[in-house]
Formats: sequence, C-alpha cells, structure tokens
Amino acid sequence: MLPSEAHTTPPTPERRRQLTGKTKLIGLCALLVLASLTTWASTRTRIVDLSSDTQMHSRGVYKEWAKGSVIVLIRHAERCDRSSNPCLGDPTGITVAGSQAARDVGTGLQTLGLEDADLLSSPQVRTRQTAHFIFGKAIATQDWVQACDQDFADETLAHKAPAHNLVLVTHSGCIDHMERQLNVPGALRASDYASALFISVAANGKPRILGQMNASEWQKLLDSTRT
Repeated sequence: MLPSEAHTTPPTPERRRQLTGKTKLIGLCALLVLASLTTWASTRTRIVDLSSDTQMHSRGVYKEWAKGSVIVLIRHAERCDRSSNPCLGDPTGITVAGSQAARDVGTGLQTLGLEDADLLSSPQVRTRQTAHFIFGKAIATQDWVQACDQDFADETLAHKAPAHNLVLVTHSGCIDHMERQLNVPGALRASDYASALFISVAANGKPRILGQMNASEWQKLLDSTRT
C-alpha cells in the first residue's frame, strides 16, 4: 500500500451529498446558460442572400411584392470621393462603375414591377444620381431619408402606403438603423454599394426582413429566371 493511500479517508455520507448537490447545481447552471443563449439566438435576425430565384420564392419576395407589402432600402452606388475609379462628374456623387451598378439594380426592380411603387431618395448628390440611374429619371427627395438616426425606422414605416411598395435610395447608416431596429446582430449589419434590403410589412404594421440583394447579383438572378 502506498503511503498516500494509507491516509485516504472515504467521504462521509454528508460529504457525498454535498458533492452530489454541487454537481447538480453546476449542471443546472450550464442548462440555464444554454437556454439563455438559445433564446437570445432565436431573437436575432439573420439576413438571407436573395441572389437566386429559389430564395426569392422561398422568402416570399415575389408574393409580398405583388401585394404591395414591401419596403426596399437601397444604398447609394460607389462614392466618387472614396474611390480611385473614374468619377461620373460631381466629386460628391458616384463613379462611372457605380452608375452601371445602379442600372443593374433598376433592371432587376423593373422585372418586379414599379407601377404601384412609391419612390423616394435622400437629397444628397450621390443618392440622387444613384436613383436617376436606377429609375431612368429624377425622383422625389425628402430630408428624412438622409437623417440616419433612431427615428429612421419609424419614419420609413410611416411613409409606407397600403398596397404600395416603397423604394428608398438612402445611406448605409440609415440601413444600419433599420437593421438594428429589426434585431440584426452587429456582425451581420453591412450594406454594400447599391445593395438592396427587402423588408415586408404585415397587415398589423410589423416589419420583417426578407433578405438582401447585392447589385452584382441582379443579372445572375435575371439570367436564372430565363433558363
């Protein structure tokens, strides 16, 4: 027998009960933490890539659009003052490449149908230029579309008319505020130049993110629907 074994004393019944209780408590705490994380994750909103016809159908974009229940937030195209690409003209506006990306977005939106859509833009040069290339014309501007603050989400919903889709040409900060309001985690809140965030609005006024489409994906979507 080893010397250490000679001095080992078996735990008393009371000690065994204490150890068992401690083990159960640790297990219960672990379960509570897991349940809390699961609940937190279930309340987070993830943004689905809408770049395929399958996703557009499964997320209900076509159906909601036909009902006039959709809000689309489009970030302006590539900024001239933050790019080495050739500028379209005004240095506070967009690049030539950005104007082509905006045209691609417009082609995609035209296939959805803009007859019953309300169109608004931020008054900034870059958003007005983006809107012009998307829609082929100048559209109305309103100051609140550039006021990327905590009221942006409420303002957007207030301007959504029944049975009319609403398309806003706006800024990344405004889109970020909307995503915050709809519980999108910080790591997932990002909008590329000329990307479009699709949101449906239920009859009770509750918004839900359907997904996001990057400018470069519109042509792929159109090609897939023709095959």
